[in-house]
Amino acid sequence: MIIRGGFNVYPREIEEVLYGHPAVLEAAVVGVRDESHGEEVKAILALKPGHKLGAPEVIAFCKERLAAYKYPRVVEFRDVLPKGPTGKILKRELR
Repeated sequence: MIIRGGFNVYPREIEEVLYGHPAVLEAAVVGVRDESHGEEVKAILALKPGHKLGAPEVIAFCKERLAAYKYPRVVEFRDVLPKGPTGKILKRELR
């Protein structure tokens, strides 16, 4: 759970929205330190081959589908996300 400005933000809810985008292959949401809000919402994405997507498009996509305090303000793109032996995304490595 991410606590942003006193509000509880559940990463899974944001990840489900991100997986709804046609260009997103994998998504992980983590909290990063922020001086004004305590924690900020950060999305780390791997895109499907042949797709291009920028941070402003991701933020706009999420803004349409999430409350104002939930959408990610920071977006990072990677070729692949780190996974454990079972295939689960290792969020501790992404922080």
